[in-house]
Amino acid sequence: MKYLFSIYSLLILMSFQSCNHSESHIVFHPSHELSRVNTPFSAAVETENLLFLSGQIGKNHKTGHLVTGGVMAETEQVIQNIKAVLEQHKLSLDNVIKCTVILKDINDLKDFNLVYASYFKKKPARTTFEASALAGGARIEIDVIAAK
Repeated sequence: MKYLFSIYSLLILMSFQSCNHSESHIVFHPSHELSRVNTPFSAAVETENLLFLSGQIGKNHKTGHLVTGGVMAETEQVIQNIKAVLEQHKLSLDNVIKCTVILKDINDLKDFNLVYASYFKKKPARTTFEASALAGGARIEIDVIAAK
């Protein structure tokens, strides 16, 4: 029994060592947009085979202003912003596996979905919810996880 306990203890110790042995390599990527280089967060974080993008709002990065025209126009711009970040990492919307969508007004869901469905043909997993306010006065924010 004493030997069995020793062998069992040794096996547990070895399994913990093998779990700790494989350290993940994490890369924090700054924005490719000069106006966003000094933000207090990374545009994307890369680990293993995944790329985590920070949330995007409907701000045109060239002009620095939120686009006008309501939730559909903002959704178009958000997706263009996501595409631009993905392209910097040699990925596309087809690599997106998860979206988190925050709407200022959940009643905008139908109009949002009309635009969203035209871009995300592979139908990644998605979470959608309403928040009382978003950064920059936006009506929508989306963050994504993409597989490399």
